[in-house]
Amino acid sequence: MKSLVKKVVAVAGITAVSASMVGLSYAKIEPEGVPNLKVQSKENIKISSDKVPKYIFLFIGDGMSYPQIQAASYYLGANKSGGDVVADELSFMKFPVAGSAQTYDSTSFCPDSASTATSISTGYKTHSGTINMDTTKTIKYETIAEKLKKQLGYKVGILSTVNLNHATPAAFYAHQASRNDYYEIGEELIASDFDYFAGGGLKKVTGNDNDRENLYDLAKASGYNVITTQSEAEALTAEDDKVIVIGETLADSDSLSYSLDRSSEEWSLADYVEKGIEVLNNDTGFFMMVEGGKIDWACHANDAASSINDTIALNEAVEEAIEFYNEHPNETLILVTGDHETGGLTVGFAGTNYDTYLTNIDNQKISFAKFDTDYVASYKENKTDFKTVLKDIEEQFGLVTKESASTASDQNLVLTDYELSKLEKAYERTLSIGTSSQDKMTQEEYELYGTYEPLSVTITHILNNKSGIDFTSYSHTGLPVPVFSIGQGADLFKGYYDNTDIYDNLAALTNVQ
Repeated sequence: MKSLVKKVVAVAGITAVSASMVGLSYAKIEPEGVPNLKVQSKENIKISSDKVPKYIFLFIGDGMSYPQIQAASYYLGANKSGGDVVADELSFMKFPVAGSAQTYDSTSFCPDSASTATSISTGYKTHSGTINMDTTKTIKYETIAEKLKKQLGYKVGILSTVNLNHATPAAFYAHQASRNDYYEIGEELIASDFDYFAGGGLKKVTGNDNDRENLYDLAKASGYNVITTQSEAEALTAEDDKVIVIGETLADSDSLSYSLDRSSEEWSLADYVEKGIEVLNNDTGFFMMVEGGKIDWACHANDAASSINDTIALNEAVEEAIEFYNEHPNETLILVTGDHETGGLTVGFAGTNYDTYLTNIDNQKISFAKFDTDYVASYKENKTDFKTVLKDIEEQFGLVTKESASTASDQNLVLTDYELSKLEKAYERTLSIGTSSQDKMTQEEYELYGTYEPLSVTITHILNNKSGIDFTSYSHTGLPVPVFSIGQGADLFKGYYDNTDIYDNLAALTNVQ
């Protein structure tokens, strides 16, 4: 296994896909006042059979849209240049083809992961919270992954940094009226007969009432090799049969660790992709869906540092696919997109005007989730005094009081009286909540803290703002998402279109019915 510290992959070997690689026919539409407007007709897409991509990678940054990608790019550039205004492109930003996809679903312009992943995997819109079923919850949709395995004999891999029966990975093998039917989704995972699952642990492994047979036992009985250690995962080869790899070190909600929290010995998403390529590689072909799921979780919590670092981790995973592409350029297609945007992230904040201080993000050492478990839980139990809490905040986030201003790595990190009062008020609210639910928050408190620990989210808000970053929501937004592509059929993915077209184009490229 390669070193966990990935070198940036040179993309000099990446070449653009010419328009002649795919044969497109167009339907002519002449709406009133707009003569001779040409749009692509899905029904008339024709692909030459010798251009079918044998190896397909679909990377989905959950909650990742233009702001998440640009924030990561600017952050890397600022660090490389010592704070200067320089962008350092992520590898997939250099792909020769780029498009934009609308993400709305049948419920909302601010959709959820279940419906948007359904659109990507099946080409159909549906309600938020529904996985691969129509709006009546009676008709099931077959996914691109199922069709490629069933009709073309491709091997299939599903990878995610979050739970493998969470909404986005589930949208490639399950069909449920509710994304919360985790046990039933787990049963469909097992029944899928897909070849390689890797990522976070399954949710509700014994059902909602803990009275059903363990999903891992069912998987073993169905011929899956269930692996829970890195040493076992390292030993996997293409000769092994169906496998489910669960991360040895699991974090919040049994997901893989945030990149910010991951130890040097712990496998990254890139390592799981590298192993997946080894396991899935065959002469017939494979389809691999890879989700960076915790970009979304970080943005829900308005944790910019964790979002940026997990976006960079997704890019490192893409670089594994780029290495494979450079060995098989005439047979491979790589797509990188998001399912929706989360948090209303923006580069820019009222308090910093036209300036940003993105290197300040480096002062955050751990994610909000790890701070909750490693620090806040103890504060609640011991009613820790606020001065002690401030010392931990300085150590883990770099924010200092005026009394400690001389220790600040940047004077911009010194807390103003206003910011200090916000922190103290948030800490008082954290202590008053105790271990109970936060559903009794006032409207004002919800706008300040969402459903997160008031102290933790206030810390990240302050560091975000001091860095020149802000959020507008704890939920999803209606932004379109980028679609970056390279390889066989990549030209189909340029332009501005609906997310259902991602499925339509994949289906047309591979000639599945």
